Amino acid sequence: MSTPSDIRMVDVSEKPVTTREAVAKGRVVMQASTLSLLKEGNLPKGDALATARIAGIMAAKETHRLIPLCHPLLIDDVTVEFYLDEQASAVEIAATVKGSGKTGFEMEALTAVTISGLTIYDMCKTVDSTLRLENIRLARKSGGKSGTVVLE
Repeated sequence: MSTPSDIRMVDVSEKPVTTREAVAKGRVVMQASTLSLLKEGNLPKGDALATARIAGIMAAKETHRLIPLCHPLLIDDVTVEFYLDEQASAVEIAATVKGSGKTGFEMEALTAVTISGLTIYDMCKTVDSTLRLENIRLARKSGGKSGTVVLE
């Protein structure tokens, strides 16, 4: 069993700085009528996708403040994209985080997707009690010792 003295940040001081990128994905499933309101920008709280994009970018930049043992990283770029899947009545979210550093940007990309999804949830919850965040995952990462890892 771990004790508080066993918990530590990983020492990356000897690792080389490399160019790195991480892509994470997830989705918010909703009723078709909610997706229509979101698409038209007619939700009671306003434009959910624009708000969720800003929230995701901000979250990526603050990941080290949210997750106790994450290193603060210098991020060069964060993109958050949304794809409306009308057949599944869902918003697909993809976040890409790029930069140079001694450790990867996986947590930043996953945090961006999660907070973007939660923002969409928050902005839609007044019109839809069936909302679900699903399948938040790392899709790809590159850079560092493990090179490129493609998970989907």
